[in-house]
Amino acid sequence: MASKNLQNIILLYKIILICGLCLVYSKTELPRFEHPIKPDGSLSILVVGDWGRRGAYNQTEVAAQMAKIGGQMDPDFIISTGDNFYEDGLTGIEDPAFEESFSNIYLGPSLQKQWYSVLGNHDYRGDVLAQLDPILRQKDSKWLCLRSFILNTDVAEFFFIDTTPFVDKYFFRPEDDKYDWRGVLPREEYLSNQLKHLDTALKESSSNWKIVVGHHTLKSAGDHGITVELEERLLPVLQENNVDLYVNGHDHCLEHISSPDSPLQFLTSGGGSKAWRGNVRPWSPEELKLYYDGQGFMTMKLTKYDVYIQFYDIVGDILHQWSRSKGFYST
Repeated sequence: MASKNLQNIILLYKIILICGLCLVYSKTELPRFEHPIKPDGSLSILVVGDWGRRGAYNQTEVAAQMAKIGGQMDPDFIISTGDNFYEDGLTGIEDPAFEESFSNIYLGPSLQKQWYSVLGNHDYRGDVLAQLDPILRQKDSKWLCLRSFILNTDVAEFFFIDTTPFVDKYFFRPEDDKYDWRGVLPREEYLSNQLKHLDTALKESSSNWKIVVGHHTLKSAGDHGITVELEERLLPVLQENNVDLYVNGHDHCLEHISSPDSPLQFLTSGGGSKAWRGNVRPWSPEELKLYYDGQGFMTMKLTKYDVYIQFYDIVGDILHQWSRSKGFYST
């Protein structure tokens, strides 16, 4: 255990040195970074997931629209909700898929910002440590991927969570797929620690907006539907700590579900490439604010008191928008 912790610490500090990011001290054991906001006090973000297909399945077209909308909104950073490289992750740090699915696709000037990425289940099918290796940062400076970490800004706090190890079927019913569980085993210890550190970090947070990002769905009318393991173990932590948004990929669609019993909103941005057309489950129309079974992405704009969400399709049309305000404006 001591040896594994030492390896994790060494890896983290390599990433910090290469990235030039600011690591701040935390009582939690999740790495914590800081990102500046705009001088006007706002924060703009692009969110995309399930994209890495060497430009196929309209990945290039989605990237072009992201660049266009990004040119208008000037994103401070970009969030990837996982499944970064299909079908089976990366084979290693020299895998050309990194350039062919990432560097050579997201070329627009507005996309040359910091990308904060989580791992998806397809990423775990390859050399999972390759995506975490700081060598990739040397290949493309905008790349940053860790299992779980916290991102501080002056208007919101983001909690990135590694959701794949929660799902039982990847361990007990993998069929023909093989998963790289290095750094995860023993599984229950890994999951318990992750939930404990997340709960502590959320309780410590004084941010007006708490946003949790993971790959797997919590609530979804899409093909994968509800991830029961997350509903049982992660959802109570989010509800207890008044999390505002849970942002995910996994289902290849764009989706907004409103929680019936809390302010928590479930936002799916998994339309970065291949979409599952026609795959929709029955859902209460009072809760299902958007379900779009095509490609696209999501944007977020936040201030200390406001959050504004928009979903875009592959031609740049706005499919859905939602906003919320809280707190009091000073005079």
